[in-house]
Amino acid sequence: MTHPNLLFVFPDQMRGQAIGALGEESVITPNLDRFATEGLLLDNVSATYPICSPFRAMLMTGKYPFSNKVISNCTSRTAQYDVELQEDDRCWSDILKDRGYSLGYIGKWHLDSPREPYIDCQNNRGDPKWNEWCPPNRRHGFDYWYSYGTYDRHTNPMYWSNDATRDEFHFVDQWGPEHEADMAIKYIQNKSGAYREQDQPFSLVVSMNPPHMPYNLVPDRYVEQYTNISDDELFVRANIPPVGTEWGDYYRANIRNYFSMITGVDDQFGRIISALDNAGLADNTIVVFTSDHGNCLGIHNEIAKNNHYEESIRIPFIIRWPGELPIRRDNLLLSAPDIFPTLMDLMGFSEDVPEEVEGISYADVFRGQDMERPESQLYVAIDPEQPKKGTRGLRTKTHTLLIDRRASTESVVLHDNKQDPYQLSNIAPSNQELVTALSQELDLWLRKTNDPWVMDHP
Repeated sequence: MTHPNLLFVFPDQMRGQAIGALGEESVITPNLDRFATEGLLLDNVSATYPICSPFRAMLMTGKYPFSNKVISNCTSRTAQYDVELQEDDRCWSDILKDRGYSLGYIGKWHLDSPREPYIDCQNNRGDPKWNEWCPPNRRHGFDYWYSYGTYDRHTNPMYWSNDATRDEFHFVDQWGPEHEADMAIKYIQNKSGAYREQDQPFSLVVSMNPPHMPYNLVPDRYVEQYTNISDDELFVRANIPPVGTEWGDYYRANIRNYFSMITGVDDQFGRIISALDNAGLADNTIVVFTSDHGNCLGIHNEIAKNNHYEESIRIPFIIRWPGELPIRRDNLLLSAPDIFPTLMDLMGFSEDVPEEVEGISYADVFRGQDMERPESQLYVAIDPEQPKKGTRGLRTKTHTLLIDRRASTESVVLHDNKQDPYQLSNIAPSNQELVTALSQELDLWLRKTNDPWVMDHP
């Protein structure tokens, strides 16, 4: 077979409900709406562990957090626990590199532990420190590098270019997603072979930071598109806290800018797709659009992510491969570690996937064929200092189970996501039989993923 190119675009903190075509939010996303009519839209994809570094590590390794060691965000606080992408893990990018691909990475990486002396930048001036350079030996095959660890000044972003040393980062006076789209377009067009080997297949990752906070760092041209959208149209979710409460007011103060960022990401994604199509590369390129996690934005009194709620754990996922993947919508319960083996299978490299990969290939589902489907998705949130603590859970097509050990007494939450889609009620006390059944299934998940949580439950 002719192995396809791969273009993988994922913004940070974009919840799965925030695509206009789904009809769930008053968000303006014309390019994603059109893209959804050209490919496979999955509307039940889970981030598994909805914060930045763990999702990114699961994406790259196909392994769950305790197997890839990224059990929390990569910061100066978690560095002592070796929380970063391991150099000896074999990522999907390593496979493609060995298969002769040119590989590019543009944007946010967030898979290296900050170390002293810390990089002098805004995200490293408090405690903990967040941002770190990724040296070439830790880039897992990416030979074109234009990236940073994590840096949240969206209107003045910083980058390390390909051959820059740790102290040679630079800043750009441009909105991050727009600049990254500019760089992605240059990579795709590849004039004079400046960015990649012209006669080799390529894989390009574009990792945008918005719609991550701070939400006000977004160009006015996107904010203006929401001027005439009424509050009644924007505040449609029944779980938004009331006016006059801390988190209700927080939601109302930020939702327009959050959606404006998504509209901006959509605009830049459209530019990248147009460049790909105009270069005649559409038919032989798999394009994926997703996100690392969602955003509650005050819903359920949660500032953003790292919780089991739908707004946090559910992420967008659209994949296009003209002539190869049927155009449709599917409710497959795909989880973050499944993306690696599924893409490698689609691209013809299933035999190269390491045995240690814990995700499952659902390439046959993507192709519209029959295969056994998962009945649930694992949810985890881990305390690196006390890995048996934190929260664990299970998400099915109908329910979400959460077991919380953060306090001295274990508590259980059960939501019926069909009867109560905004997860306003805990029905665990009156549904003990279902709690027991789902807890047993959760136990199997945790044993499969080497989670020390189950060590207290022989």
